[in-house]
Amino acid sequence: MRRSDRDSALPGITRRSVLKAGAAAAAFTAVPLAAPSILRAQSAAVKVGVLQPVTGALANDGDLGRLGAELAINEINAAGGIRSLGGAKLEMLFGDARSTPEAGTQEVERMQAEGACAIVGGFASPICLAASQAAARYDLPYLVDVGVSDQIMARGLKNTFRFGPGFGKVTSVALDNLTRMNELAGKPARTVVLVHEDGLFGSGLAKLLQAELPKRGFEVLETIAHPTPARDMSNVALRIRSLNPDLVIPSNYYGEFVLLARTMQQQRIKPKGIYAVLGGAASNGRFLKEFPQAAQNVIDCNHWHDPRNPQALALRKAVQDRGKSFAYNVSLNYSNVKLLADAIERAGSTDRARIIEALNASSFAGHIMPYGPTRFVNGQNEGATPINTQIQGDDIKVIFPEAYAEVKANFPAV
Repeated sequence: MRRSDRDSALPGITRRSVLKAGAAAAAFTAVPLAAPSILRAQSAAVKVGVLQPVTGALANDGDLGRLGAELAINEINAAGGIRSLGGAKLEMLFGDARSTPEAGTQEVERMQAEGACAIVGGFASPICLAASQAAARYDLPYLVDVGVSDQIMARGLKNTFRFGPGFGKVTSVALDNLTRMNELAGKPARTVVLVHEDGLFGSGLAKLLQAELPKRGFEVLETIAHPTPARDMSNVALRIRSLNPDLVIPSNYYGEFVLLARTMQQQRIKPKGIYAVLGGAASNGRFLKEFPQAAQNVIDCNHWHDPRNPQALALRKAVQDRGKSFAYNVSLNYSNVKLLADAIERAGSTDRARIIEALNASSFAGHIMPYGPTRFVNGQNEGATPINTQIQGDDIKVIFPEAYAEVKANFPAV
């Protein structure tokens, strides 16, 4: 026996036997079928940016938008991920827009640096306007969730897509539906006061309403602007009282909408209807839960899901099971993530140019909105349309158009 074999630390084990055992182990592990599944290559995660304002004045809305995106991502991953990419899972890169365009832009820069293949969200029009512009510098696909200002789409950015309708389309549908409801009720409403937030969203919408309402036979008595955030609506309510309109049409975010409705209730101001156009609280279950009397009979023309869709009902339940109040932007973020996943699946790639190409060619039907066929023209989905809801009793119900209505409209309300 050689000296090296004799000097082994353990009796009976020689250098030659160790070498033989090692060679046998190497040969065994070289057989592919014998490799444990945990050692096989895994598909890289698909990083999706989700931008929402979860701090600041819009925090409640942003929290619901994030939840809608999260539920969609979980559902997609549970169903097998992106199959054309070997079952790759979606990974959320979350960015807090902090309720300002500047913060939204900063988060876009961070998410693009961290490898996002696309971004969904923004919520408010000013945030979406700035964030999509920042994303355009990197040809980074940007899917607007809520932002309704038509300026967002008018710039012709090749990276920007909006699945929901803008305020031009919303205003047209809102006035068609209002005119029809008013006619069915015997035309009780003739005069209107507009109340709007003084930013990009509210001011643009008020301008459209001022031009279009007289064409439908309504007289606009006054247009009242307010800042966001606003801490007091007493003067606005007093002015409404003095003008005594048949209708009040608010266009503002959640906090200001609630404040206006509560102040009108406290001052016993009872128009024939509060008919919101993209009202920040009128299509939000939190408003009904916290202020049921002020919320009663408020009508809204807004983004909303198809109440006949089982998938939509399951989404509402999932949100409520988490102790949250359901709102319109949950459905929009859920549907936008599903739209993006469909585009990535068809592109078979996380390459940004190929995702943009797939979005442009989209005919996506796996959403929960009351839309026609998906068709993007210059980034805008031509199949998108709003719907009318009304708070009745302890729920938000669809009242118009008739094809989607769950109940009849309570109009006029007094």
